[in-house]
Amino acid sequence: MVDQVLAKLDTARTALAEAKTMQETKVILDMATAAEVYAKRQKLGEEAISYATAIKIEALRQLGNMLKETDRNKGVRLAGRSIGGAIIEPPTDTPTLLELGLDKKISSLAQQVADLSDEEIEKVQNGVTLASTIKEHRRQQIVKEAKHVGYPKGKYRIVYADPPWNYGDKRDGRTTGAEDHYVSMTIKELCDLPIKEIAEDNAVLFLWVTSPLLEECFEVVKAWGFEYKTSFIWDKVKHNMGHYNSVRHELLLICTKGSCLPDNRKLFDSVQSVERTEHSKKPEEFRQIIDTLYTYGNKIELFARQKTDNWESWGNDAGI
Repeated sequence: MVDQVLAKLDTARTALAEAKTMQETKVILDMATAAEVYAKRQKLGEEAISYATAIKIEALRQLGNMLKETDRNKGVRLAGRSIGGAIIEPPTDTPTLLELGLDKKISSLAQQVADLSDEEIEKVQNGVTLASTIKEHRRQQIVKEAKHVGYPKGKYRIVYADPPWNYGDKRDGRTTGAEDHYVSMTIKELCDLPIKEIAEDNAVLFLWVTSPLLEECFEVVKAWGFEYKTSFIWDKVKHNMGHYNSVRHELLLICTKGSCLPDNRKLFDSVQSVERTEHSKKPEEFRQIIDTLYTYGNKIELFARQKTDNWESWGNDAGI
């Protein structure tokens, strides 16, 4: 049985090398995917499974490159454009994804695989999951893009940050991890950000962090040139998933560089109960607290989701 599967896979690999169209490539992709599932279910051994996986990845990559090079219709086939009854543009014969037998999910996956380097493809063929490889590739690209765009310039007295912490979490089928919602950064990558250079000699940092990363976050605080002072607790009211308890709170650390006591001596309760909304989105109430406490000086929000009046913003979601 194993020999038969391997022989069919040999034929599929040869056919893949000769495939000229997306339809032909898609047929081979489907066959390799089915062979991979069959080999796993029948416990045919690592050789058959790995061979099927390798051909599936090759087919996805080839399909992705074909899709990138093809000007595809997004919807229905166009009938041509005319003015006064005269056709000035011929009807297109470019097929839609549906006509190619592809759905958006397969199309997107194939193009993401096509973006992977040979080294990344080799990792997948050696057992690293495709999903984790694509996520790590995206994460590295965003870090590179951030460096290319440039970090914030100028000097700031108030720094507000909600970093995309990397938890190293994996989905177990019942829960979702941070990587399902945004591309994260490692502690080292966060420490390497030149925040120390943009903070005034006397500045304050408001830093969001969750309980699992409380110990590690102090490396970032130190690398950015600040010293921990105290914290606010955001009581999210609603239940949140956790490994050891229902984590319904998050911490907003207050850290200073030099001397930067609040301008307004009003004392806010250290525990603020505000019902959570979107994943990772922080309540505007905390920004209002910061604005109340610190009445002057340049302010910047790092990893911002949107631009805010009287604040500089830096982050992918804010389009900056």
